[in-house]
Amino acid sequence: MNDFFVHESSYIDDDVQIGQGTKIWHFCHIQKGARIGENCSFGQNVNVSNNVKIGNGVKVQNNVSVYEGVELEDYVFCGPSMVFTNDLTPRSRFPKGHAGYKKTLVKHDATIGANATVVCGHTIGEYATIAAGAVVTKNVVPHALMAGVPAKRIGWVCECGDVLGEDLVCPSCARRYKANDDTIVEEE
Repeated sequence: MNDFFVHESSYIDDDVQIGQGTKIWHFCHIQKGARIGENCSFGQNVNVSNNVKIGNGVKVQNNVSVYEGVELEDYVFCGPSMVFTNDLTPRSRFPKGHAGYKKTLVKHDATIGANATVVCGHTIGEYATIAAGAVVTKNVVPHALMAGVPAKRIGWVCECGDVLGEDLVCPSCARRYKANDDTIVEEE
């Protein structure tokens, strides 16, 4: 008996690992070689491609494809219909195959908003938030709040997810941060 849930309309290929407590809802496809951690949730119509690695506690909302070359660390949130890519110069006539895919890493506790696009070959830092509709075209530092096309840093985000003011004190949990070069660090 499985210790995870898969809706009867979804397909799970051979050679897939799915962690305890994970829920895979309607019309999903988990492809060969995928590794999914514990207590994850996959909304309707999610595709997890071959050999993708997904950590624990990840939430992937409806209509998201996690393509080969993408890795999601623990507690990443992928909003509805957000997009990952894995090839910077695709051509239907000249497919590159998995050896040509650019790697994308989304670090723990990062959030990617609805309809955002993450262009391959970049890293999104821990606790970063990508606004709905943003297009990520470069690496994102930890705690950055990114918005626009192309995405630019418009602020900072606390570990708890709330947007920080100019004083870098969280209005929700009172964590305090200080500027450190091109990023912020929590004060001790």
